[in-house]
Amino acid sequence: MRIATWNVNSVRQRIDLLMTWLKERSPDIVCLQEIKCVDDAFPRFEIEALGYNVAVHGQKTFNGVALLSKYPFDETRPRLAGGDDDSHARFLEGVVSMPSGALRVACLYLPNGNPAGSDKYTYKINWMKRLINYTSERLKLEEPLVLAGDFNVIPDARDARNPNAWVNDALFLPQTRACFRELLHGGLTDAVRAASDAGDLYTFWDYQAGAWQKNDGIRIDHLLLSAQAADRLTATGIDRHVRGWEKPSDHVPVWIDLDFGSSRRD
Repeated sequence: MRIATWNVNSVRQRIDLLMTWLKERSPDIVCLQEIKCVDDAFPRFEIEALGYNVAVHGQKTFNGVALLSKYPFDETRPRLAGGDDDSHARFLEGVVSMPSGALRVACLYLPNGNPAGSDKYTYKINWMKRLINYTSERLKLEEPLVLAGDFNVIPDARDARNPNAWVNDALFLPQTRACFRELLHGGLTDAVRAASDAGDLYTFWDYQAGAWQKNDGIRIDHLLLSAQAADRLTATGIDRHVRGWEKPSDHVPVWIDLDFGSSRRD
């Protein structure tokens, strides 16, 4: 079972790249962020033609998340609990059936939060607290759970080529990283870090100042696993070559393989 996450930075602008990558990597479940379109404008036909079931929680021009799955959805649920007045399309949960039981995947696009000290940062921290509460409740189910998406969090200094450049940024502030650690301490495993302690595992390179050419990257796209999912982890990968394609997203896909034994996609 291959599960991937990718902030595509406009799915309609990036549909050719997405189709190429789907054929190349052949993931079973994909979490997309910043699709930047309403549900009806999502390029569903092209993706369904590759055998994917599609669930979308879209928003015009901004935000928006989607789930693609080779397995039928037993249920999907948009929006993160605890934010009745939150109109941003940032969260979508899907459940599929595996031979061992339910697999729950949550696709998320966590707020950026800049500038620090603003209402945007308060919104970011409150959103993270809602995510912590969600995770706490879902972990009680004792089933495989994957939180995947653009977290807009640099967990620690090794996750940035130039960490000193980020010390005052909302992605790297102590309170931001503390909330991320609280997620991990609550019972989640950072899949990429479970596989490697290496530096240079970046997932984002800004369009500005030649960041890609200088490899001035950061790691902000994550897959966090419950114990029941982490026990099945067999491989991880970051498809950084995608950043070198023509007119790319500033993020690249990140993926994991989980061993569920024999499974079906009908």
